[in-house]
Order: sequence, then C-alpha cells, then structure tokens
Amino acid sequence: MTSSEMWGRDAAERYDAEETEMTSAAVLGATVGFLAELAGDGRALEFAIGTGRVGVPLRERGVPVTGIELSEHMAAVLRRKVDEDTLPVVIGDMATTVVPGEFSLVYLVYNTVSNLLTQDEQVECFRNAARHLRPGGRFVVELNVPPLRFLPPGQVAVPFDVSERHLGFDTIDPVEQILVSHHFTRDGEDGRYRRGASRHRYAWPAELDLMARIAGLERERRVADWDGAPFTQDSPKHISVWRKSA
Repeated sequence: MTSSEMWGRDAAERYDAEETEMTSAAVLGATVGFLAELAGDGRALEFAIGTGRVGVPLRERGVPVTGIELSEHMAAVLRRKVDEDTLPVVIGDMATTVVPGEFSLVYLVYNTVSNLLTQDEQVECFRNAARHLRPGGRFVVELNVPPLRFLPPGQVAVPFDVSERHLGFDTIDPVEQILVSHHFTRDGEDGRYRRGASRHRYAWPAELDLMARIAGLERERRVADWDGAPFTQDSPKHISVWRKSA
C-alpha cells in the first residue's frame, strides 16, 4: 500500500488540458532531448508515467519506453495516444512495482517523487530505480526546491500562481516536510471556482543524494532545468542525475 494520493477519473480527463505549459514544444523538446541523450541505445522506464506527457514523445523519438502508473484512469488517457505494444504500462506504485528487464534510464519528472508521503517510501523508490538499472544506467529526478525561503516567521502559505483562471498556493509543515498545494480553478464563464488540493513530501537535494547513496547510486549531475542551466542557490527546481556503478 502506497501513501500516494490516487488520481481519479475527472482529474485524469482534465490533466492534459490544464497542463498546457508543461506540454508545450519548448518544455517537451528540452525534456525529451535531455532524457534521450541519457537513454542512448537502451530502454527507458518512467515512474508515474501518467497520461504519457513525456513518455509518448520520448517513444516517438525512438527510445523504447515502459511505464509504471498507479492510477488506472491516468493510464487509460495514455492508452488513447499509443497502444500497449508500443508503450507498455504496468499498473502499480513506483516504490515497489517491478517490471521485466534492465534499463539504461529510469526517470521521474515534474515533482512526482514528492507524491510519496514518507521518507521510507522515497528511499524505496530510489532502490526500485536502482533495481531496474543496468550497470552504468542513470536515474533522473525533476523536483522543486522547497520554497521555505519565502516564509517569514508566522507565515505558512506561499502563493505560486495568481492568474485569471487559477489561484494556487502551498501550505507548508516544516516539521513533517509536508507541503499541500491548493488550487482554485475557474470552470466555464459563470465565475465559479473548483477547489482541489494535493499533498506532497518535499525533500532537499542533499537528502535525495543520501537516498541515492543508500540505493547504491552516485550523483553525476545536477542542473537547474532541462536546458542544463547551472543549479544555484536561487534555482526554484533541479534536475538531478545519479549513476549506477558499472
């Protein structure tokens, strides 16, 4: 049993339409290029593949991709885009589910490792990645840096989007390292807002490095984005690459 919250049918059906920025050519082009270079002539495994936002174009790039996905509803949306023979998907959680074969690349994008709400499960996710990697293979994680620098004493909420159709803010529990993302999204033209929330366990980059070491992986690279910009103290997120010893 995983602590991850399950994506239901309605959320799965809305996902692609609500993530237009993340499905843009600018974002996906850089993401797919970065991952394809690391995969080389090997196979890739995507943890929490969702609707195939990254996995489908990576497969179209010529990289054999397999996915693990907890939500059958998200996988059903992916299946409308590509068939099972072209891109197999196993229903299960990313911390324990095992698929056949070895991979040159395992990757986990768009903050999804934070869906695992305990440190133990996040460690098991790293171990599961290492379990699937061939010697010399890489594990890639894209994750936001915890926004604690924006919290003055006594404040528990940080806004991350204030736009015409969406209001978003995070509330943060620094003791349990739990962040709750709150969304108020305007549907239609009647002015009504739909409210949603999701829980995440945030982790610092150094904590992830220790998880990787526990799993037998060594950090190879950390950058600020898929274009390879340097990671600095002001970077809001990081792309980290760990390598399994040959």
